[in-house]
Amino acid sequence: MKVLLVDDEIEFVNTLSNRLGMRGISTDVVYDGQQALDYVAEHEPDVIVLDLEMPKVHGMDVLRQLSKTHPDIQVVILTAYGTEEREKEAEKLNAFDFLNKPVDVETLVERIRGAYRFKAEKTMAAAAFAEAGEFDTAKEIAKDAKRFKTAGEMFKDEDKK
Repeated sequence: MKVLLVDDEIEFVNTLSNRLGMRGISTDVVYDGQQALDYVAEHEPDVIVLDLEMPKVHGMDVLRQLSKTHPDIQVVILTAYGTEEREKEAEKLNAFDFLNKPVDVETLVERIRGAYRFKAEKTMAAAAFAEAGEFDTAKEIAKDAKRFKTAGEMFKDEDKK
C-alpha cells in the first residue's frame, strides 16, 4: 500500500508519518498542495491523507484535480478547518472520508486501510467483469459507479453510523 501524507504543518505530519509507520503503514510526506500534485505525477499512491489549508495549492483544489486525473487514488481529508459545506464538497469530489483534527491515530489507520481495501476491491471487480466480457459494467465500476458496493464502501458506511 502506497500512502502519501500532505500537510504544511511539518512537525505534525512527520510525527504522524512515524506513528503510522509504527502501525505498519509506511508513508511518503510532502508539505503543500503543489508538491502533492508533483508527487502524484511521478508516483501514484493508493491513498492520500490530505490537509485543506495549505500554501500554494489549497487541498480542495488538489482533490478537484485528482478527481479528474487520478480518480482511483483514494483521498482521506484530514483538516483542522472542517465544515459541513467543505465535507459535502469533498464528498461530491469522491473523497473517501473527511476527518477533523485532532484525530485518533487508530481511527486514521482504519480509514486508510478501508480506503485501500475499497480501491483494491473496485479494481478486482472491474477486472473480473472485463475478463467475463462485460466491458460496460467494468467501465462503470472503474468510474466508481454508485450502484456497486464493495466491502470497503460498506466499511465506510458502517463507520459513519
